[in-house]
Amino acid sequence: MFGIPFGFVVEALVAVLLATTIGYCVILNQRLKRLHADRGELRKMVTDLVNATGLANAAIQELKVTARESETVLAVRLEEAEKFGIALANHVAAGQQVMDKIVRITSVARGPMPADDRFTEPTRVASALEQLATRPRIRGDAA
Repeated sequence: MFGIPFGFVVEALVAVLLATTIGYCVILNQRLKRLHADRGELRKMVTDLVNATGLANAAIQELKVTARESETVLAVRLEEAEKFGIALANHVAAGQQVMDKIVRITSVARGPMPADDRFTEPTRVASALEQLATRPRIRGDAA
């Protein structure tokens, strides 16, 4: 070949391959160190994620309990409101009956008006009685 012994060429190639292997090992070693350092951070992240998941589960359980309590309180209040609505409807019906009785009593009590001059101009009482008698009757239907 060019006057260089064959053994020297082989040794030079082996030396180049060995240097390349050592260089590659140094690069791999650096990557392994970074990976090992990142493993600690990854472990910390997983721990934080587990803690956050636990807190979220606890918060969800508290929300469920609060929702159940709110539902119970709301049901009780709705029952009370229904009772008050029924009582109010009964009171309105009773009031309507009283008003009907008052109208009947006033219409009977009013009777025929005398023809003398004192009563030709309606008084305030007569006017109120007239308004009561002519007002539309409202039935006790509650909303």
